[in-house]
Amino acid sequence: MAKRGCESLVSKLEGEENLIAAAEHLVKALGSKKNLSSDMRKVLADLGTQLSSMAATVDDNRVEGNGISEIEEQLNVVQEEILSWEADQSMIWGSGPGEASQYLNAAEGARELTQRLESLHLDSLEGKQLLRRSHEILQTAMARLEEEFKHMLVENRQPLEHMSFRSNEEEVVDEGSVISYGDDSFDESTHQDIISRASDELIVDLVHPDVVPDLRNIANLMFLSNYDHECMQTYVIVRKDALDECLFNLEMQKVSIEDVLKMEWGSLNSKIKRWIWVMKIFVRVYLASEKGLSDQIFLDVGSANLSCFVEASKAPMLQLLDFAEAISIGPHQPEKLPRILDMYEVLADLLPDIGALFPDGVGSCVRIEFHDVLRRLGNTVRVTFHEFKNAIASNTSINPFAGGGIHHLTKYVMNYIQFLTDYSETLNSLLKDLDEADSSSLLLDMSPAAEEESTSFSGNSSHIAIHFRSMTSILEANLYEKSKLYKDASLQHFFLMNNIHYMSQKVKNSELRLVFGDEWIRKHNWKFQQHAMDYERATWSSVLTLLKDDGNSSTASISKNLLKERFRSFFIAFEEVYKTQTAWLIPNVQLQEDLRISTSLKVLQAYRTFVGRHSNHISEKHIKYSPDDLQNYLLDFFEGSQKSLPNPSRR
Repeated sequence: MAKRGCESLVSKLEGEENLIAAAEHLVKALGSKKNLSSDMRKVLADLGTQLSSMAATVDDNRVEGNGISEIEEQLNVVQEEILSWEADQSMIWGSGPGEASQYLNAAEGARELTQRLESLHLDSLEGKQLLRRSHEILQTAMARLEEEFKHMLVENRQPLEHMSFRSNEEEVVDEGSVISYGDDSFDESTHQDIISRASDELIVDLVHPDVVPDLRNIANLMFLSNYDHECMQTYVIVRKDALDECLFNLEMQKVSIEDVLKMEWGSLNSKIKRWIWVMKIFVRVYLASEKGLSDQIFLDVGSANLSCFVEASKAPMLQLLDFAEAISIGPHQPEKLPRILDMYEVLADLLPDIGALFPDGVGSCVRIEFHDVLRRLGNTVRVTFHEFKNAIASNTSINPFAGGGIHHLTKYVMNYIQFLTDYSETLNSLLKDLDEADSSSLLLDMSPAAEEESTSFSGNSSHIAIHFRSMTSILEANLYEKSKLYKDASLQHFFLMNNIHYMSQKVKNSELRLVFGDEWIRKHNWKFQQHAMDYERATWSSVLTLLKDDGNSSTASISKNLLKERFRSFFIAFEEVYKTQTAWLIPNVQLQEDLRISTSLKVLQAYRTFVGRHSNHISEKHIKYSPDDLQNYLLDFFEGSQKSLPNPSRR
């Protein structure tokens, strides 16, 4: 029918052409007359111009008529090929490369024919109808290509085998707390260096590589056909679902900020460890691979590769960052600090990756949020560090620590500080921004000596060294206050000796030595030794006074009754010390041995001298314990188990 219309149009145009030619001939003949007025000549000239224009239009219409006929024939062939697949439920690209190539050529033909028709600027009704028909055929082809594109993306997905990373995961995900008051060594074998042990950058095929050329061909054609929005939207939806599934498989489900803030520390600690592991795997493996896939598919269509990648990965990435943000606004509890530092270091380590994956422009939304979360975590580290100092200073006790041993707070603080040395570089960077006034204000509750000590090392020290020394000074001030809870002066010094010795040994025998320096160690060695001497003086001075003779009296002038009373008083005093101080505890074996030896030298020397001087003036039965007995009994001291003296051995 359309063909008959075209033939009629051509016939009509030929008749119009003959009439116009006759009119032009007549105008030329009249214009040659010499007796015509100027007005008449002007009218004939205008008429000639109009006739020439009409002739040109007729020529154009003849060309249009011939072109439409040719395009229509080609469009019929293309339409037949495209519509033949509409009734078929099978996928074209699953039917073999021949069928796929044939269909792609047909779709390309529909695009080219539509473009040709648009370039003709058709005004006739038949031409406009043909253009509308070509658009419908092209739309049908594009819809089918979009469906095929989506199907290939979904069916040829190659999910990353996250089980291959399970060894790392199992090590970092445990239910243990980071720090324990009772943890003497604070070794925390479950702690992992997540940053160094996480997988290096690894690009994998998220879609089977065999179908990537077909996906690229479809994308190129859809973009050329101005169906780029549909193509990109389909890609983004499919790949976003894939990335969401990736996080699900990595057991990093979306959790609201409110839920994070309500979590118990045990569960939250486990989730943080998993987040640390997932974050690096997700960015360095999944997102790097995702970016590679979008680059391959949209290689020939400008910046669509970046737009598609960002749109697909934005929501999963922000989900991970939301968790970190929730941690940053939670309570600033000391036990969280190592985990927050882990999170901060992972994000800091990933900064170059994020900059490459999400550049300025379309990727700025993710990159800006990433930097903002990193900044918030850094602030949280500073505040938590500050709060930890306050917590040390405000830790109070009602009752004295049993046995005068190493207080839980001492272990906690020193082990905590030792553990934080793993983050020395990061802490140095973050703590340098702490306001000097904030640091000095923490010294308000210190004794003058502790404050002087804390500031005396600050000359050429690193930021972390200054703050660590400040922590130990605050701890010492607190220990001095706790020592006052003991009524026994000797136990006060005993308690301080134990705790300062522990602090000194912790620094001396660990990497803390590099932070605190030998001068700090020497000063604290002197301190605990001074407390040891003060303990001996407070314990034994009054006891050993009983073994001293009056300087104005000779041995002969001392009555037997006075000697008996001296020995009896000494034995009573010794037994009381024995009963009391066997319950006291020195956990450090070397310190225990050193103090026993020092005590033995003083007590046994005085006792042997006194016994030797007066043994001839008093019956042996009044000498209840021999020097060897006392030496053996002194070996029972500082075991932490109260004892009473047995009956003495008799020689």
